[in-house]
Amino acid sequence: MTALSIRHILFPYDFSEQGRQVVPFVSAFAKRFDARLTLFSVVPPAFDAVPAAMGGAALRAGDVSADWRRSLQCQLDRALVGEFGDVTVERVADCGDAALRIAAFAHDRDVDLVMMPTHGLGMFRRVLAGSVTSKVLHDVKCPVWTAAHAERQHAPAIPGTVLCAVDATTEGVPLLQYAALFSKRVGATLKVLHVVEPMSDWPSLARERALQEEARDTASQAVASMLESAGVEATSKVVVGEIVARAVETAREEHADLMIVGRGAIAEPFGRIRTHTFGIIEQSPCPVLSV
Repeated sequence: MTALSIRHILFPYDFSEQGRQVVPFVSAFAKRFDARLTLFSVVPPAFDAVPAAMGGAALRAGDVSADWRRSLQCQLDRALVGEFGDVTVERVADCGDAALRIAAFAHDRDVDLVMMPTHGLGMFRRVLAGSVTSKVLHDVKCPVWTAAHAERQHAPAIPGTVLCAVDATTEGVPLLQYAALFSKRVGATLKVLHVVEPMSDWPSLARERALQEEARDTASQAVASMLESAGVEATSKVVVGEIVARAVETAREEHADLMIVGRGAIAEPFGRIRTHTFGIIEQSPCPVLSV
């Protein structure tokens, strides 16, 4: 079975309200998994030259970046001290393209989980803009936890119900195993979802309904086989409809506190959920852990 190891959590932080709302989740995960935490922020790259305030000289871009980086490091050293009082924290200020620096740090420092909001609204807004989050999701190799794309977070910090949306392919087996291990570790109930896309624009016709039901039955058998191969016991549901809409709707119906999905496209029958990961993250009523 796939191993679950969360020993190092990376929290990109931009001092925004959205970032602060993620803090309880980060703290709870670090404590539950006994993981060390890196609080990470990035200064955008400076211009090639910045006129000096006096004397008509020009400051080198490296000098400007270094000044901003030192200032940011001072802010990080003072940030969230009480909130992370029971967690081993390293605070790192960096300079450059935010998505690239986050991905590089995650790779170079053996990060097991990145936790971040889907967008930032603070003084370092460009650090965690939606496009940056998308790049991080695309570039990093480890799982990424993203907050609900909403003004306020309502899910509990440690989920009680986990909904794993899977493709009914062999690629779904390790995802199911990861979801089962994660759910067991946090004490959550695991539920499994697969969405079958509509086969016809004419569902009222008997022949089209029969074909759709046949596709649903085939997918249900594939999901059952996948659960058996994964060695996972969980209730499963196979629904028909547009993937993102039905996944989001089911998360609400099941009162999910967290969705677990895979990242990356799969060119196989019943392998479409992963191609809709960004849409699910954007519309999910709860945080999403993409693996």
